[in-house]
Amino acid sequence: MTRSLPPLRERVDPPARLDLPPAELGLRWRGLQQADVPALHALFHRIEEHDRTPYRTALEETHERYAADWHSEPDNVLGGFDAGGTLVAFGAVALSPTDTHTLRVHIEGGVDPEHRTHGIGSAVLDWQLGRALQLLAASDRADPARLVVHVEDDMPDSVHMLTERGFRPSRFYTELRRDLSSALPGVALKRPLEIVPWSSELDEQVRLAHNVAFAEHWVSEPQTEDTWTQGRTYFVPEWSFIVLDRTTDRAQVVGYLLSSKYEQDWSSLGWSEGYIDLLGVRPDWRGRGIATALVAQALHAYAESGMQYASLGVDTQEPGVVFGLYSKLEFEPTRGSTMYTIDL
Repeated sequence: MTRSLPPLRERVDPPARLDLPPAELGLRWRGLQQADVPALHALFHRIEEHDRTPYRTALEETHERYAADWHSEPDNVLGGFDAGGTLVAFGAVALSPTDTHTLRVHIEGGVDPEHRTHGIGSAVLDWQLGRALQLLAASDRADPARLVVHVEDDMPDSVHMLTERGFRPSRFYTELRRDLSSALPGVALKRPLEIVPWSSELDEQVRLAHNVAFAEHWVSEPQTEDTWTQGRTYFVPEWSFIVLDRTTDRAQVVGYLLSSKYEQDWSSLGWSEGYIDLLGVRPDWRGRGIATALVAQALHAYAESGMQYASLGVDTQEPGVVFGLYSKLEFEPTRGSTMYTIDL
């Protein structure tokens, strides 16, 4: 029996007044507007270069994050500017508007490397937590809620800031890659199953199949028509595939694999790659080799396009687990990150 919860409005205690980070930090604070996106992108670049992250955020991605992830709401995206007017710190808080099971608030931020160790990051995080609670307290929903922060490996300062404020590690993410110069597996499916190229005509069926495939996933929320097509700046249709069940005259989508090409990351990674963004199989069709066939098909497509590796990310409840299908297909781990949460 599911325990009923009071409405968030009653069980969340937000600050009545949300103060900006203190003046002694020496920065001027305000909400970020669309016109600030190029400055935000420049800040991302400085942070990523200094931290030697294995990815680089393109300007198009920054625009997309501001509009899609942060919903273009300046009240929820705070920027800190130095005396010369350069953006040197930011903090973003985003309530997921389409969540139906657990209402999530995603928190992310960063500080220019030259302005670290002065307490700016901690001050931004405190502002973010206050704003996150304000967003949740405005809701009458009686659902579970969760504050979410993702931290790349080897960032102990960030981990310390989070854990001393009550965040705990709750999910572990690992990036895997597969060398495409090694012998590739064959693609085999038994009739009436058939792999076909992705097409826009089938994409709505893919969305519906995805919602069914991930209905029991612990953190997944149903994709709407709008959210399904967000974040496709680097989507590659010719690297994406669908499995159809042709038992009847009306073919049904039972599996899918969607790929992207993040060329801006290749110089920092040191290799080129095709990236598997989404892979799913409807529950009633699992155990028939559909996922294996889809990955094998993608490996061949990447190799034919001259890519050196195939990559994807997986999440687990515990670190250091065996990666099942991907281990069998010779994928190997390269790096990781952890999701820290506070459940409300």
